[in-house]
Amino acid sequence: MQFHHHGYVSGNPRVKPAAGVGINRPEDLPDEVDVLIVGTGPAGMLAAAQLSEFPDITTRIVERRPGRLVIGQADGIQARSVETFQAFGFAERIIAEAYRITEMAFWKPDPADRSRIIRGARAVDDEMGISEFPHLIVNQARVLDYFAEVMANSPTRMSPDYGFEFRGLEVTGEGEYPVTVTLAHSVGPNEGQERVVRAKYVVGADGARSKVRDSIGCTLAGDAANHAWGVMDVLANTDFPDIRTKCAIQSGSGGSILLIPREGGFLFRMYVDLGEVDQHDRGAVRATTIEQIIAHANQILHPYTLDVRNVAWHSVYEVAHRLTDRFDDVLPDQRGTRTPRVFITGDACHTHSAKAGQGMNVSMQDGFNLGWKLGHVLEGRSPESLLSTYSEERQVVAKNLIDFDKEWSTMMAKKPEEFANPSELEDFYVSTAEFPAGFMTQYAPSMLTAEPAHQDLAAGFPIGKRFKSAPVMRVGDTNPIHLGHHATADGRWRIYVFADAAAPQAAQAGPPSAVDNFAEWMANSPDSPLAATPSGADLDAWFDVKVIYQQPHTEIDINAVPAVFKPLVGPFQLRDYEKVYATDPKADIFELRGLDRSGVVVVVRPDQYVANVLPLTATAELGAFFAPLLQVRQPKEA
Repeated sequence: MQFHHHGYVSGNPRVKPAAGVGINRPEDLPDEVDVLIVGTGPAGMLAAAQLSEFPDITTRIVERRPGRLVIGQADGIQARSVETFQAFGFAERIIAEAYRITEMAFWKPDPADRSRIIRGARAVDDEMGISEFPHLIVNQARVLDYFAEVMANSPTRMSPDYGFEFRGLEVTGEGEYPVTVTLAHSVGPNEGQERVVRAKYVVGADGARSKVRDSIGCTLAGDAANHAWGVMDVLANTDFPDIRTKCAIQSGSGGSILLIPREGGFLFRMYVDLGEVDQHDRGAVRATTIEQIIAHANQILHPYTLDVRNVAWHSVYEVAHRLTDRFDDVLPDQRGTRTPRVFITGDACHTHSAKAGQGMNVSMQDGFNLGWKLGHVLEGRSPESLLSTYSEERQVVAKNLIDFDKEWSTMMAKKPEEFANPSELEDFYVSTAEFPAGFMTQYAPSMLTAEPAHQDLAAGFPIGKRFKSAPVMRVGDTNPIHLGHHATADGRWRIYVFADAAAPQAAQAGPPSAVDNFAEWMANSPDSPLAATPSGADLDAWFDVKVIYQQPHTEIDINAVPAVFKPLVGPFQLRDYEKVYATDPKADIFELRGLDRSGVVVVVRPDQYVANVLPLTATAELGAFFAPLLQVRQPKEA
């Protein structure tokens, strides 16, 4: 990480200097805010953490609970989420405390005695190496703690406002703060007393029973619940040999278990199949006791036994797959006539089973997608039309999630004899691994995502999909690093310039190379996206421009590298040497990602998705791509 560019830092470098609204931030919830987020679940906390990086934006996040979440229901952290944690600066720490999934075991009835179970197969969790990050299990509450830490250490010094319940809202369309929100104190001496807050934008991250969703007339539609599961986090002794391995267990006596070992070395979670639910008597299954869940688990595990010593949490739920018809307050007949003012995220938009480990992960990407867009619009970087892309992009992702989860949860509920092929469950788990890991999301062409006209220049960076990192060598300090790991969640676009075959050379040493010409255009053309950077701000304040040369780092003359790749930053205008890279001889990124050696530019959105791929010579096309995103408002003075 980089620091000292604003002066010597002797303390924790993760604590950024307070700035903007973070200076003398009021403890009490103000009457007027730029963004009001309702709910401190994963989507809301990530959106808040992203917005906390914008010093001049007043964001507050309210929660009806009196304090932080103690026990979270979600626990599966897919590799895409860990990539996101890397951008927020806490991936290494959460990996250290989490349980890491490396294999999944599949248990089936013993053909010789169907009352007993035997291990039928094992599957490697990431057999195809789709990410350098692991698949983790960690309590949702800890994830929220880390995002709260990011917020508290940000320039805006943000923290949740606990003890406020959402009652309703009205989009008046009037004035600077056109959304009027009614809250009520949910705890303390003022419990029940209402409070009105006016906002420019509201984000509903308030769960499957979202009141924000109801307030904007969204409809949650889909399949009714018809299958019940008991879930329990327990500390127990058992002779089941795979108790510390993720397992899908199918018994001949009826029912199945999904076993998820938890962080800490002792705790584990079991999803215990309680069978089909009578549509006329669903209340009965919800009354299933923890003793009944444990007894049923023991029946499924036979001949092994489970001696539960402590129950940390348990619940009974019925699988339902539902999707909201839109993710903002703009009705279909209003599209194109106005931009959204109210948004919903996470479980407020999509509900499904918990067994694919998707809820928290997809919800966080909802928050990431929306957070930077709100920041850009409120700062004046981008037009309000940018906000319409949130619902357009994330609703497709949610639909794909529900389609996948229907298939997976149906298979998990099948009896062993109902499978056409005995290995069908494990085959499905392996063949679809990229989807639950979070890497199948691909945004369609829009104002944010270009048509794949030049995709052949960078086959390994598909437009619309997340930027898949690869090893490189940083020239300045000769360190081997992962290129994508240095893209922090700071709201900036990334422009990766993969150089042509020429090494950097002094201007007098010969004619300029393609990358030199590109650098000259970036630095000086009025059509360059850098031209929109506010006067007085660092050159890389809005766009993080990096160059990757084809030569080994020992052959790169750092002084010959164009200045646009070594910007002067901070009040002392210190030169940044950490944007110049070379190929790693052990893993050439040009080969790994199918990059054209005549040079290619890869544009990446602030939420880590590839937005465009262009040849080095296509400067006019690059300028045209960014023009609609930057031209509507004049840049603010720094």
